[in-house]
Amino acid sequence: MKTAILCTALLFGVLCAYGQKLVRYDLTVSDTTINYTGKMRKAIAVNGQIPMPTLYFTEGDTAEVYVHNNMHHETSVHWHGLLLPNEQDGVPYLTTAPIKPHSTHKYSFVIRQSGTYWYHSHTMLQEQIGMYGAIVIHKKDEEPKNEEVLILSDWSDENPHQIERSLHYATDWYMIKKNSVQSYGEALVSKKLKTKLENEFKRMHAMDVSDVYYERFLVNGEVRQIQDHYQAGDTVRLRVINGSSSTYFWLNYAGGKIRVVASDGMDVVPVEVDRLIVGVSEIYDVEVIIPDQGKSYEFTATSEDRIGFASYWLGGGEKVPATKMPPLNYFEGMQMMNDMMTIGGNMNDMGMNMSLQQMDMNAVMYREAFDTLTTLNYDMLKAPEKTSLPEVPFRELHFELTGNMNRYVWTINQRAVSETDKIRIKAGENVRIIITNNSMMRHPMHLHGHFFRVVNQHGEYSPLKNVVDIMPMETDTIEFHASEGYGDWYFHCHILYHMMAGMGRIFAYENSPPNPQLPNPVQALRKVYADDRRFYLGAEVGLESNGSDGEISLMNTRWHFSTEWRLGFSDESGYETESHFGRYLDKNQFLMVYTGWDWRYRKGHSNEENIFGQTSTKNDRGVAHFGIQYTMPWFIEADASIDHTGYFRLQISREDIAITKRLRLWGMWNTDLEYAAGARYIVTKYISASTHYDSDMGYGIGLTMTY
Repeated sequence: MKTAILCTALLFGVLCAYGQKLVRYDLTVSDTTINYTGKMRKAIAVNGQIPMPTLYFTEGDTAEVYVHNNMHHETSVHWHGLLLPNEQDGVPYLTTAPIKPHSTHKYSFVIRQSGTYWYHSHTMLQEQIGMYGAIVIHKKDEEPKNEEVLILSDWSDENPHQIERSLHYATDWYMIKKNSVQSYGEALVSKKLKTKLENEFKRMHAMDVSDVYYERFLVNGEVRQIQDHYQAGDTVRLRVINGSSSTYFWLNYAGGKIRVVASDGMDVVPVEVDRLIVGVSEIYDVEVIIPDQGKSYEFTATSEDRIGFASYWLGGGEKVPATKMPPLNYFEGMQMMNDMMTIGGNMNDMGMNMSLQQMDMNAVMYREAFDTLTTLNYDMLKAPEKTSLPEVPFRELHFELTGNMNRYVWTINQRAVSETDKIRIKAGENVRIIITNNSMMRHPMHLHGHFFRVVNQHGEYSPLKNVVDIMPMETDTIEFHASEGYGDWYFHCHILYHMMAGMGRIFAYENSPPNPQLPNPVQALRKVYADDRRFYLGAEVGLESNGSDGEISLMNTRWHFSTEWRLGFSDESGYETESHFGRYLDKNQFLMVYTGWDWRYRKGHSNEENIFGQTSTKNDRGVAHFGIQYTMPWFIEADASIDHTGYFRLQISREDIAITKRLRLWGMWNTDLEYAAGARYIVTKYISASTHYDSDMGYGIGLTMTY
């Protein structure tokens, strides 16, 4: 299934030094191609493997890992969940030097813990295309038996940079692929038209639980794996790591209960459940029992949006499949969103005081008998020993998780990481973070280099984790002791595309020594901040029988630059181009102010008046203009502009009205008495059959290309 362009065998050595084991790995990182059902796609392999090899250690070992970068671009390795010196943490330009093309980087640190962890690239979107692997650390004198590593992931046949760009332009192609558009036609058939109208009145897009469509979901790089050597009565420990880029997974087992024994590498008092959801980058160690001889039982990891799953079979013989999870009821989710969101874009928990995954608001979409199943939540996790922090002062912080799905901007307290200063903390103090999720997406928040307490009903025995999944409308509290002494440590959402869009903060220990990995810290920090400042290119080009109209735009977190045009086939039809160079001002990004130009010409038209009694310049104009755009209820965009001659124009428009899964309507009218309306039928992600009528250019039919 995998063909490596270049791969190197894993070198594993154990040496004795100063009474400790020195455990060395050599990891060779190479570009590769992967073949799924005849589709060849670029990926990254380490030692010829996707995912990367599992690294095994024993508590107390000294790890020495040599990463040989054979690619033509930078890479990095972050040791997720490990306690280690700051300069070994592996975030390029923040803690560790990037691994340059065709160079080798040495990581070295003492293993201070035991449990299940993982490692992955922290460079751009490399994690999405294969650069991730598992870490297993056994306790001293532990004799492992009947244990398996399951690293879960999501795979797209699309280039991840195109995925990221598309998300910023709010394409619903992924929802088309998932059959979750929730169009007006579907709402009418489902008797949910009122719900759909209310949803768009509050300026909310259709309900979804995952941003990206994935062709397949993998366990250890495969859609299905079989371990047929287990016998009846065997207890098997499954070390389950969610190494996906943006997918939550439901875990189910055909052979009975699932016994949760550890989370994020830390032991918990065992608890039995029917199922659990594992957030992006979360880890659960679970135990399952093989009930009967001669049967093979399915352990499934199903994507939260229910579009696919990966299977892990335990035991040999007759197949006993796990119960498949039915499709989601999206209109019930839409109604839930309506109840919880105000017209101003703020969340309202209706007095429910949600926390710790105890009230899963997505449960309204589940078609299965939810009430009959025991589902794990954070309030059920209990540490086997006290986790109380030292009796020293607390620094308390309040983080509100915020975002904008229309433009795919993800922030904390309405600011991307590049828009904030580092958060200064002192070595030896305690830090309490109260986190409220004021968005309709889950956010798995990960703290580098530390464990935190997830404060729950067990008080002094609250569990230790390094990832906490904050559900929509939840408020959770985490606490950690500033025990690492020095350095900068990243705190961010582990959904890859949310992190790259700005949802993070940097904790910086006061009086930290210079980092030898980063000789120019100011320049290095600029590189970190550059991630969420990047601009994304988009375009829509119509080629129809009456001419061409379209728009090219470039935008990032706050800025939006665009140029649109309408070009007829004759001087009577004319031509025009208009630009907007704007910045969004409000937290919901409904309001943009802009400047630009407006240039147009049509031959042979008499002077007219606009709606305000001014002599219309719609047929002959060349001006600089200034204006504002505001997104009103039902996604109606109001645009008011005035040019340097004092001429005023107001325009209202609505794009992308989903009539069916693939059929879209749009319309426009302005005070120059220009109007247009049209439709397009989406054939592929980039091509639509289209038609429209324009008051200046007449009727046309043809194609529209969307990028």
